[in-house]
Order: sequence, then C-alpha cells, then structure tokens
Amino acid sequence: MIKGSNVSLPALSENAGSVVVGLGWVSQSGEGDADVSVLLLDANGKVRSDTDFYFYNNPVAADGSVQLLGKTPTEDGNEDRIGFDLTAVPDDVDRIVVAASRYEGARFGELEDLNVTLADAAGEHLLRFSIDDAGSVSAIIFGELYRRADEWKFRAVGQGYDSGLAGLASDFGVDIDDDATDAQTQALSGDEQAAPVAPVPQPGPQEALEAIPAPRQPEDDAEAGLKKPPARPRTAKKKVTLPKAARKSLAENESWRQARLFPVSVLKNDHDREMRATSVLLSVMAQVPEFGRRLTAAFGAPAGRMETFTEVSLPHGDTPRRPDGVIRVERAGKLWTALVETKTNGNALKPDQVQAYMDIAARRGYEAVITLSNDVALEGSPLVEVKIDGRRKHKVALRHLSWAEVAYQAQMLIRHEGVGNAAHAWLLHELLHYLQHENSGCHGFQNMGAAWVPVRNGIDDETLCQGDARALEVVQSWERLIRQVCLGLGGELGQKVLPVQRTKRGTDPGERRARLADSLCTDGRLHAELRIEGTPGLLAVTADLRTGRLRTSFEIPAPDQGYPLTWAKRLIRRLDEAPADLHVETLVEGEAGGPRGTLERLRPEPADLLPKDTATRITGFRLSLFKGMGNGRGNAETGFIRSVDGAVQRFYESVVIHLDGAASRRTSAKERTVTG
Repeated sequence: MIKGSNVSLPALSENAGSVVVGLGWVSQSGEGDADVSVLLLDANGKVRSDTDFYFYNNPVAADGSVQLLGKTPTEDGNEDRIGFDLTAVPDDVDRIVVAASRYEGARFGELEDLNVTLADAAGEHLLRFSIDDAGSVSAIIFGELYRRADEWKFRAVGQGYDSGLAGLASDFGVDIDDDATDAQTQALSGDEQAAPVAPVPQPGPQEALEAIPAPRQPEDDAEAGLKKPPARPRTAKKKVTLPKAARKSLAENESWRQARLFPVSVLKNDHDREMRATSVLLSVMAQVPEFGRRLTAAFGAPAGRMETFTEVSLPHGDTPRRPDGVIRVERAGKLWTALVETKTNGNALKPDQVQAYMDIAARRGYEAVITLSNDVALEGSPLVEVKIDGRRKHKVALRHLSWAEVAYQAQMLIRHEGVGNAAHAWLLHELLHYLQHENSGCHGFQNMGAAWVPVRNGIDDETLCQGDARALEVVQSWERLIRQVCLGLGGELGQKVLPVQRTKRGTDPGERRARLADSLCTDGRLHAELRIEGTPGLLAVTADLRTGRLRTSFEIPAPDQGYPLTWAKRLIRRLDEAPADLHVETLVEGEAGGPRGTLERLRPEPADLLPKDTATRITGFRLSLFKGMGNGRGNAETGFIRSVDGAVQRFYESVVIHLDGAASRRTSAKERTVTG
C-alpha cells in the first residue's frame, strides 16, 4: 500500500472478522525499540474515555476486541503484534488508530524498514505498508481501521508527531495531566523492583507517557533550578514463554519422576482417557483466555468470559444424554454454547451420538457441536454424516477439532508467542506434556486405515485398478497425515506450515482426490507439497509404494544475477552441515534434468553441477534425501506414519534450515526433549 490509500478487508479475505496487525522495524544497533498503542475513537474522532487507550499497562480490552500480543523477534528486528476481534468492537467505535512511540529522546528516523502488516483469522497476510519518511518524530500513526457501510477498511497513514505520545494522545482526547511526570517515580513491580519507594496509584493511561515532560513547567520551579524527575523505569508486561532449557533437576537419580498436574499413570481404559482428556482440556481453556479464544474463535464463538463443564446431563427423549463437555461464552449478557464430544486413541466418532447432540443443541438454542478426536477433518469430507432438519429456524454448526490442532495451538503460545503470565504458561506446559504422553490417547492421526495393506499389495503385484474405492481411502488418509505433519512442524518452528493444493480455485475436493487416487493406481506414488513460512520454496514429500522409499526434496530458484559457478559454490557452502548423502540436481530450461550428484562428491568439485553446454540456462537446483518407509498402517516406530513425519523433520533440520531465507528453528531437538 502507499501512504493515504485504503482497502476493504472483506474484499481481501472471508476471514477478516478477526485480524492481526503487525508493526515492524529494524535497528542496526540492535537496541532500538518502540511501544505500541491503540486508541478506539468515536464518530467525533475522540476516545470515549481513557480506557479506550491500550498500551503495555492496559493490553487487553474487557470485551476481547483488542489484545496487545507482544513482540516477536524477526530475522532483522522485532514485530509487535496486535489482535483485533472486529466483531466485538462496540458499535459506537468508528475508528481504531494503531500507533507506536519511542522514549528517552529516541526518534523513529533512527530505525529502518518501518512497516505495518495485516493478516486475517486464518493467518494469511493481506497487506503491507512501509513508512520511508519517519524523520525525527518520536510517535507515528502507522495505520487505522475504520467502518464504512457496515464493513471494516484499513487506511495506510504514516503520520508522525514531534510531540511524541503525549501530543498524539492529547489529539484524540486522552487526559494528560500537568503532573503526569510525578508518576515517573513509580516503583517497579515484580522482579523489576530495585528499591522501596512510596506507594502510588495504579497505573493509568497517562502513566504510559514515560520520559515525557509536562506541557508547562511553573516558572518558580524553573528559576529554582529544580531537577527534572528521573525517567520512570519501563514496566511493560512481557509475554511469558517456556525457557529454552529446563533448570537443573533436584532429583536424586533419573528414576525419579516429576509430579504432574495431570497424571496419566492411572488411566486404565478408553473411558478414563476420554473423561480425563476432556476435563484437562476444558479446564485449561477456561483458565487461559488466550488459549481458549484460539480454539473457539474459528467456531464462531465471541470474545468474552468462558466457562466449561463436563458430564452434563441433558434431556433427550426417554434417555438423557451426557455430552463429554459443554463450553459457554458470555458476551454482553448473551450466551454462546457448544456441546463437546470427545474420542481418544483410535476410537471413531459415533454418528448416532453426534446426531443426538445436534438435535439437543437445535432444541435448546445452542450454537455448535464440537467433535474432538485423533482424526483430521478434510474439506468436503465430513467425519460424521448428520441429518439437518430444515424446518428448524435455529441452525447448529458441526465443527471438528483434532488433538494435533490442540497441541499445535499450545505449542505456539508457550514456545513462540507467549501468554499473559507464568501461571498460564505452566498450565499450557502441563497440558502439552499430558497430550504428548503415550498413555493419554491424544496422539493425533495414527492409522492409515484398513485399505492401506490391500492397496500396497495391489501396487506390488499390479492388480490395483483405477476407480478402486480403497485407493481413494488411502489418498484421504495421506491428506490427513500431511495436515498433521504440517501442524507438528509448524508448532516446533513457530512458523505457519500449510499443505499446497495445486488445483484451480473452486475445484471440488472430491474430484481432486479421485484424480489423485487414479494416479496412485497407475504410478504407485503418493505426493504432497508443504509451504513453510520464511523459506524460499516448497518442501515436497513423495512416498513410492513400489520401491518402498520416501523422497523429501526442495527446489531453489536460480538467482537473478551472478555467475552459475558462483551459484554452485555458494549453494555447496551453505550446505556444509547437510548430510553427505544429500542429492543435488541442477534444473535446466527445456530439459528433463541437468547434472546431479551427492553432496559428498560435489563438495570438492562444485563445478560438476554446471551443464557442459555453457549456453544452457540454469533455472534452479533440487535438493533431495531418500530413506526407506515404514510398512505398517499404524503409528508404531516402524510404521508408515512415523517414517513420513521423521523424514520431513529430518529434511527441514538438516537441509532447509541452511538455505537463504529459511527461518531458524526456535527450539532445537535437545530443547524439545527438556521442555516438552
């Protein structure tokens, strides 16, 4: 976007009801920083009260419409993110201003690459606006969200304030008292407190204006030469994440096991596992607002106070029904209610149970039924078929959540993005430990289905024919597996990892899977591509059922400038720590393939990657690793599912992470063992 331009959010995305705005900058010294602030304005362009001013000491709106999510380190600097639930913004709020300010005399001209980005509820980046003329201002309005004809728009502003945050806030009606600087002597809270000081009132909006002189100074004070009070130490609330390494254990020996909040040793059967898993999850959702909101926002739940219940008895004909759980969210005196049906291990959802809960929800005016199991739902292929009574005016949504998605959201919060306090981080850590324990039954997709062995045998003896329903079942299981692999890798990296579907928009998912099933029958291969945020290409994974081998590969486009020999040398140098058996292939224009070889052979002679015909145009390079795949349909160590997951993890950790543009893994394998 350019300065002054605007765009309609619904025109960019169907998921623009909730958005995340990111403010970024780069400091060459590594010490430059700024504080984000948000102001909600009425039709007159003023805040309705000082509580409409959100900053680090007032980071979350009571109605959930605004949430300052904290800073996220980037490759070159920081990005400060703010979450907006636009559906929860009060009707009398006409405009939302997103700004940032510097302190202690610092100016925005000292920072580089000032920019604002906006992503939708699904995490898709929708726009970017760069500010190139910041100059010597100490506060900047990056952009604003505003209503027009019942839809939200975004405007790229880039307006600076020489008077800093005080001038900006005053312009929009925030009270700035003359004695605001008296509060600068306020003591630090928590671990930041350095020395005892006199008590002061709780921090308000004007106290955010640290190191800002009062608008006018009494003449007698100035003549007396009174010193300006020292700048108040910053009291910004930091997001809490897991430490990179655990503290040294006080256990006498390794056989001692740490006491857990959610023990798994007493779980004896599937009924116990389902009851325990439901209670553990719902209790953490209610106690950690960030986490509960993450899981329910996609299901249409409003932002508000959440309470959760288990084993609730509800009337249904002659026999009352007891759903595994109930979620209730209150906002503005109205209740949003969802019934929860849970399954663990390989247990499938029962259509009659889900149908009964859908009927109960419709009669009682509830909004949704949420199913939770190790299975992964696919677009256009519901896990449970239910009948909807079209005569009922009240519609109930049927939603599915996999245990892998629950674990992913917990990982993102406690390992990468952070939560509000240490207690919340500890609760999520205990939840994640429970979900990942072998006895919990919450291990995600773990069975390729009954068709796996017959299809594999049919490919071996060339008896599998196109149109075989078993091939379609295997393709669906493969798609579920790939989606789970994306969640697992994304949770470890803190990056978005999504499967790529190479089909035209609007193509029926069933037709696409049918074509893939026919392709499986003819060539015996399952293929998928993963897009990893921050990497220069797609990670491809191919399972060849005829040879029993897995291939993971990555294609790198050739640079726009330079010489081919320089490209080859630089690539080999970047792969210095990659496995010696990595295959490197040169991609050339108009031919099936160019020179290739293993990294071990190419390291002393990178020039072997160049075509003999110097006129041949190099379009890129393909990197590949091969390994044997598991045969079993289940989730055992030697099974197919584990082998695919392991192949993708190994390829990223040993190859992709060394490429230009790839984001560094934030948690190493060793650290995962310690903290997970």
